[in-house]
Amino acid sequence: MKQSSTRSSDLKRWLSQNTGFAAALLLFAILFLTYNVLHPRGFSSAVAIQNANETVAIAFVAMAQTLPVLIGGLDLSVGAVMTLTNCVASELLTGSPLQILLGAVLTLLTGTLFGFMNGCIVVYGRIQPIIATLATGAVAIGLALLIRPKPGGNVDDDLSWALTNSVWDLADTYGFADGGEAWWLRPFADIPVPFLLVVVVAVIVWVPFRRSVTGRTVYAIGSAEGAAYMSGLPIQRAKITAFTLAGFLAACGGLYLAIQTSSGNADVQQAGAYTLNSIAAVVLGGTSLLGGTGGAIASLVGAMILRVISFYFRILDIDPLLQPLIEGLVLLTAVSFGAFRTLRVKNQLDLFR
Repeated sequence: MKQSSTRSSDLKRWLSQNTGFAAALLLFAILFLTYNVLHPRGFSSAVAIQNANETVAIAFVAMAQTLPVLIGGLDLSVGAVMTLTNCVASELLTGSPLQILLGAVLTLLTGTLFGFMNGCIVVYGRIQPIIATLATGAVAIGLALLIRPKPGGNVDDDLSWALTNSVWDLADTYGFADGGEAWWLRPFADIPVPFLLVVVVAVIVWVPFRRSVTGRTVYAIGSAEGAAYMSGLPIQRAKITAFTLAGFLAACGGLYLAIQTSSGNADVQQAGAYTLNSIAAVVLGGTSLLGGTGGAIASLVGAMILRVISFYFRILDIDPLLQPLIEGLVLLTAVSFGAFRTLRVKNQLDLFR
């Protein structure tokens, strides 16, 4: 009885501390289940794979945006970095397995170094993140256009097929687990590989970072940078790390986009759309634009909500001319959620605590 009471108390405490995230999870569950009920082929592996493929890029970019938002800033270059790395990957993901692996590493390194540059400019140049990344985003697009003046590229066909389908297709393509027929693989055979990739990156990158001293410092900066500084926390290191990880995660999105489309495209409009949608996904996931609360997993849920909304356009046969209007209204509503806290605050000093 006492143990049950303790669990109930812990659940209430978690809900009170993560109201936005809990609401996002509930909203996603409702939207996704309703979508699958309405879909003629809902709850099938083919639909799940298609949905996962369309979600991966925005999921990575949303997680990338989370890091700068947690310190109270915005990174307007995440979409551009994703586009740049997409173009880089379209040049390098071909040849022998070793060459493909090296190309993937170089692609991720490109985004990571770009994020590191952003962090150094913000920290040592003492420039507001939104201004610094607006400028560096333009640089990223310029480099992407130099690499890919027009869409194109050459990505290994086996890699593209294996990573954009089910676990069974992955095993069958590369010949492990008895070509996908092993008994232990069967329960997981229909799981979309894109979904697993996002989960693996989130677990390997985000979870250790969240529990590290640098990760806790990122949250402290967003909550009260002055107090974090007086406590002796590594402020500069945390800011640079936040932007560096943002660049890495954006590069993950660009790398996967190249694998999915087998090409690269220096599309300025695409870069801008991904950046804006990443901000909306962050807010929808329950992360405050004021910093200090939220996380990459929450932003992942927010990204899935945005994508599920776009899935409805297909099954409800909504006029394409109305789709940008609806997406814009959703984006405006999502970003407006970040202002609700200011309406409840009586003492404006509370906004900086």
